[in-house]
Amino acid sequence: MNGLIGKKIGMTSIYDKTGKNVACTIIEAGPCVVTQVLDENADGYSALQLAYGERKASKTPKALAGHFEKAGTEPKRQVLEFRDMGLSKSLGDVITVEEVFQEGDKVSIVGTTKGKGFQGLSNATVSAA
Repeated sequence: MNGLIGKKIGMTSIYDKTGKNVACTIIEAGPCVVTQVLDENADGYSALQLAYGERKASKTPKALAGHFEKAGTEPKRQVLEFRDMGLSKSLGDVITVEEVFQEGDKVSIVGTTKGKGFQGLSNATVSAA
């Protein structure tokens, strides 16, 4: 499964071919650095560990700083592992959106909220597709 790490930049709207206004989320995805390459012989499965975002070196634990130094990159904020990626990359390579996705591809997004506690419900509508 191919993937990238990114962050939400904001919201906008666009018009589709029929003239209908559609809400869109703007996401800054990548560039991500390969920090570890796992293979079936040594680890039992194949995967790429990707890192994204800037992080101060003073705020990075020493073990994690050594992990980034081995990959030849600056400390990063997020590290995720993607199993069975179709890309053949080595340690320290940079992956961009153009390498992973084509125009018109359907994507699945997983996100984390800031956790602002109970905000109450005001005219919320839930519908099953």
